[in-house]
Amino acid sequence: MSDDAAVPPAVRLVRDFVNTFEPQIDEESLSTPDRLRDWLVERRLVPADARLTATDLRVATTVREGLREVLQGHAGHCVDPDARDRLNEVLAQFPVRLAFTDDGHRLAATRDDPLGQALAGLLDALRSSAEEQTWTRLKVCARDTCRWAFYDASRNQARRWCSMAGCGNHIKMKRAYAARRNRAAGGAPASARER
Repeated sequence: MSDDAAVPPAVRLVRDFVNTFEPQIDEESLSTPDRLRDWLVERRLVPADARLTATDLRVATTVREGLREVLQGHAGHCVDPDARDRLNEVLAQFPVRLAFTDDGHRLAATRDDPLGQALAGLLDALRSSAEEQTWTRLKVCARDTCRWAFYDASRNQARRWCSMAGCGNHIKMKRAYAARRNRAAGGAPASARER
């Protein structure tokens, strides 16, 4: 994974939220409303005494997976328009407003419920990263089974995998094996077929 020191705080918040589910091993960090609350409290998005419901958890995971789809677009993958539409529908229920502070401005919730506050914090992180021109550097891994969110700190912003040693190596080895197998069978090289 990328060096965390290179990841701006706003991007890190969104990346870490998307990575609360790890598709490759089907591991869900936000399995209960209390675990969602604990995650949000740890990041100062809700107060420690916040009460979240099963509905809040469903909304949060819908937002998370919608963001994962958006990040697939940043990485050059096809985006599921239904997931993006679900994200937009959910976010429409949690409007935000511009609030001026001693430090500048931020997006604030118009609702005062804990989930509204938390989503406003996530959206403000998105706004901040867009202003810093780091938003499109947040991507998901090109390996279909992984889809882990990562920050592309490369100069040309062409990174494709969450880690070259893990997913990148796996994909390259898989392609090399397919090319060897195809050559042994007397077929055209895989690169020629893909053109």
